[in-house]
Amino acid sequence: MDRSAFEELLQWKNRPNRKPLVIQGARQVGKTWLMREFGRREYTRTAYLSFSENPHAAVIFEGAYHVESLIQGIGLMSGVEITPGDTLVVLDEIQECERALNALKYLRENAPQYHIMAAGSLLGVAVRQRRMAFPVGQVDFLNLRPLSFKEFLAALGEDMLLRTLNGGNSALLAVAHEQLIARLKEYLYVGGMPEVVACYAATRNFAEVRRLQLQIIQGYENDFGKYTTARDVPRIHAVWNSVPQQLAKDNRKFVYKYLGEGARAREYENAVEWLVICGLLHRVRRINKPGVPLSSYESLSAFKLYALDCGLLGALARLDVRSLVQGNVVFEEFKGALTEQFVLQELLCTIDSAPAYWEPDGGSAEVDFVAQLGGDIIPFEVKAGVNLRARSLASYRARFAPPYAVRTSLATYELNEGLYNIPLYALSSYLPSIIH
Repeated sequence: MDRSAFEELLQWKNRPNRKPLVIQGARQVGKTWLMREFGRREYTRTAYLSFSENPHAAVIFEGAYHVESLIQGIGLMSGVEITPGDTLVVLDEIQECERALNALKYLRENAPQYHIMAAGSLLGVAVRQRRMAFPVGQVDFLNLRPLSFKEFLAALGEDMLLRTLNGGNSALLAVAHEQLIARLKEYLYVGGMPEVVACYAATRNFAEVRRLQLQIIQGYENDFGKYTTARDVPRIHAVWNSVPQQLAKDNRKFVYKYLGEGARAREYENAVEWLVICGLLHRVRRINKPGVPLSSYESLSAFKLYALDCGLLGALARLDVRSLVQGNVVFEEFKGALTEQFVLQELLCTIDSAPAYWEPDGGSAEVDFVAQLGGDIIPFEVKAGVNLRARSLASYRARFAPPYAVRTSLATYELNEGLYNIPLYALSSYLPSIIH
């Protein structure tokens, strides 16, 4: 399996002012595999140390920091001789050792010749709950997400379709349209969790896919008690389990009262924040008018919650596999929310900033996503079929006159008076050229 993040790791490796790299992302998105595989491909040796597998490794970082003792200690614990330039040092599950996390700053300042990566599941919530010091400004970051649709095609060995998609030739894409729609339907069910994709690539067994998805979900739920209070655990479960139901509403805005009788925001805000910080949910905030920077115009109280992965969302909602063979029904599941989930994942893999959604005061219209692309705020309308009527998008364009707009659906590519009609499967292919 190949990941597009390898290119970012190569850029990090060759950067003259390279800092220790912290890889962020939810559990099971492949952080450990990525670090170890990158070490295997690009270095002579990899000194791997996991603080969850080997809690005794924390002794290396006790007392005063000294470059020689730190490097020798990591070498001894990992069984690998560490030399600058040809050895990758990997510190995994680093949230289990605050002193190791703090040592990244020391190593950046005093031993920049060493190539060091770190990662940690639930790192963000551990730092917050334990009030751990973090080496701000002394590390680089990479946010790892589930496999994108293109990575999914690569894992399935669909090289010809992938070349067609990367080529961005509208005529060739129209020829491959039905094939790409078929693969996209599979992706909506399978999702992008590496273990699940690898299983599907090897077996094409949807029952085994669902078993692994539910296993991953159970693992996440087992983590709900970590780095939080006992009072918040049932609230985290309530928020997590409500996501499919909330996305199935006509107005997908997250509403606390649906969590239980008498539920109030102040009681569940920490639960929402926990799930967002650890990467299991994506929060998309509302704006009532666009502006740069987009984050300055976002509402703190009105938002939608999407899942980490479309496959996991389908598993949470017990999506029936038969929807894959019933025309394009799968795109319309949860009233089109599964398609929105896919588009959000593709946007997060393609653009630099998190999108919001637009709803004017009074709620007379809604645009699914708006994103800051360079100095422009661009609206995105998501359609689950080929019906391209979009009154809300027309209302947005009339009010704010964006330089262009994007509508993504099951229809083929077309550009009409500043409105890009982009097939769902080609969103990440066309966007970079549109932006530039």
